[in-house]
Amino acid sequence: MKRIIGIAFVWLGCTFAWVVLGSTLLVRSESADSTGSGEVHRLWGPPAEQPQAYAYYDDVRTVDHVQTIVDQATGVGREVTTHSQEPSRRAIEVVGSDLHVGLALEHRRRGLNWYPTYTVDFDGTYRFRNDSGEAREVTFVMPIEQQNTVFDGFAVSREGEAVELVIDGGEATWAGHLEAGETRAFQVVYRSRGTERWMYRMTAGTGRTTNFRLEVTTDFDEVDFPEGSLSPTSHEASGDGWRGVWDFDSLIASQPVGIEMPQRLNPGPLAARITFFAPVGMLFFFFVVGILAMARARDLHPMHYFFLGSAFFAFHLLFAYLVDHLPIAASFGISAAASVVLVVTYARLFVGWRFALVQIGISQLLYLVLFSYTFMWEGFTGLSITIGAVLTLFVMMQITGRTPWGAKKDDGPAPTVANPPLPAAPVVDATPKAF
Repeated sequence: MKRIIGIAFVWLGCTFAWVVLGSTLLVRSESADSTGSGEVHRLWGPPAEQPQAYAYYDDVRTVDHVQTIVDQATGVGREVTTHSQEPSRRAIEVVGSDLHVGLALEHRRRGLNWYPTYTVDFDGTYRFRNDSGEAREVTFVMPIEQQNTVFDGFAVSREGEAVELVIDGGEATWAGHLEAGETRAFQVVYRSRGTERWMYRMTAGTGRTTNFRLEVTTDFDEVDFPEGSLSPTSHEASGDGWRGVWDFDSLIASQPVGIEMPQRLNPGPLAARITFFAPVGMLFFFFVVGILAMARARDLHPMHYFFLGSAFFAFHLLFAYLVDHLPIAASFGISAAASVVLVVTYARLFVGWRFALVQIGISQLLYLVLFSYTFMWEGFTGLSITIGAVLTLFVMMQITGRTPWGAKKDDGPAPTVANPPLPAAPVVDATPKAF
């Protein structure tokens, strides 16, 4: 019983060390993310959102003002209506949008985190129609991002000819004359960049869009869509990338459309998850090694378990600081090899090479290395560990199925009693006696 208590104390001590290390990794990751994301946004741009182009013309409207005037002599009030002319803006309808967007992904690392950055090539044609009933001087507007956003080659053209525009207050504006019922098309092109996701907002709030078509092509195939956005009407693989189309004849909606960039496995959070799970892996390891040692009549002291647990902890400690400088795969391989060498070379001193390599070494590969590696299989970690636990239970049940758990140590076959020696024959004195 004292031995079990000693092993449990070793496990609890290692668990405390893992909790401290995992908490440190989380703090480092969050600190790096809070500063790293800001740096990436300043250098490469924030998540981009492109609003729909629109147009308007200035008009005047007549406003009625009603005022009650009271006659001082009679005390009777009467209403007086006056009129004034006030300027107003009237919208010109967008009757068609044909947009083509290309996204090129590049992951960038800051500290313990990866950030998905991208360049966007935008080429859109907008058609506007004057349904006001008379000729108008129209102002066309293309909203653009302001903060930390770079636009390369921004240009507006009509029928292949460049249009003079003014950029001010986060908007590119240009003017044109539209006859009553006239439809005019403009092409807007630019190259920009951003991080994490690209969005296109068809309407401001709940609104209507007609003859809308957006085609997005990417150089990556792991495509996801932001929460609350519209999914494409059709999509397909395109070479090493992806192609999606949003095509609507008439749509009333408030949701935007967009693409979420694929995330790389961040080393900081990964190392923290592996570290926090380590006590479970070591519990399996201690259980299996203890059973195998009992089956092979090997006597392990709690101090042996202490050094084995320390070698387990060495894997997580080394991995936590190697990922600052090396890729995840290289850091994982170096840390796993160092821990296995520590365990096997130590165990061979008191159980021999064969038991150290086969029983202890393979157990460590399963419950430290393989269990930790499952955290790189997104979506399959829990299932993989569950299958490993069930298989472990099966093997241990087969090994211990014939063990007489209730027998006492001094129980055993009855001692063999030797046959008692036969009594010695009497000695006869043959010497003649004198009478």
